[in-house]
Amino acid sequence: MVAITYDMEVTSSVPAAKMFKAMVLDADTLIPKIMPQAIKNVEIVEGDGGVGTVKIIHFGEGSQYKSAKHRVEAIDKENLTHTYSIIDGDALVGVLESITYHIKIVPTEDGGCICKNRSIYNTKDEVEIDEEKIKEGKEKAMAMFKAIEAYVQANPDA
Repeated sequence: MVAITYDMEVTSSVPAAKMFKAMVLDADTLIPKIMPQAIKNVEIVEGDGGVGTVKIIHFGEGSQYKSAKHRVEAIDKENLTHTYSIIDGDALVGVLESITYHIKIVPTEDGGCICKNRSIYNTKDEVEIDEEKIKEGKEKAMAMFKAIEAYVQANPDA
């Protein structure tokens, strides 16, 4: 197995705690509401939302994938960190064992935040990963972040 790591950082004017709530704590209901073309719904199949919880993400009509099984590896509400892995589903395109995402929301001095995301693609055997697919994934992640940010800015009491 080969692990390929990519890092991404995005700044926002949204306060860190609000962004963490929207991106992590409320994501299962918020993202299907604001981006139904990307994610149709999220179904918890095991657990209570904390560490060890297993969810099935059902992708929307705009996605090339049908579903992904996702496991919560770690969640820290005080330090605004969340780690989860995609462990099954067609989103692994037959060449990946798993994809692990480490998310950390860091407060900035101006009252906003920086969203740090590390993605680790764990391949099966010595398989090469298509860089174009990685780029597409990063662009989709950025679009989702921007949609969440816009929703939180437009609905500050949500």
